Amino acid sequence: MRDVLEVRAAQTAESTETEVDVQTRTARPWNVIVHDDPVTLMSYVTQVFMDVFGYPQSKADRLMREVHSTGRSVVWTGERERAELYVSKLHGFHLKATLETSEA
Repeated sequence: MRDVLEVRAAQTAESTETEVDVQTRTARPWNVIVHDDPVTLMSYVTQVFMDVFGYPQSKADRLMREVHSTGRSVVWTGERERAELYVSKLHGFHLKATLETSEA
């Protein structure tokens, strides 16, 4: 009986190596898009970008001008939950904002 226990102990003490294929995938980033509208003042849009995202005036102004000239601008890119929060905040300031997946 003792021999059997010693054999089992020796078998469990052996280390078996198993090859495991581990792949880590990161979530695709999301873009927050602000769209142009004919009503909202450009200075207001600049101020909202500064308040919501904490951007300096120069960056907020550049993004506002892009919205005005091209009809839309990617104002932030990152994780989906935070992007959804930003879109909600922008809606609260009466700006037209949407989400889309980033190609990056």
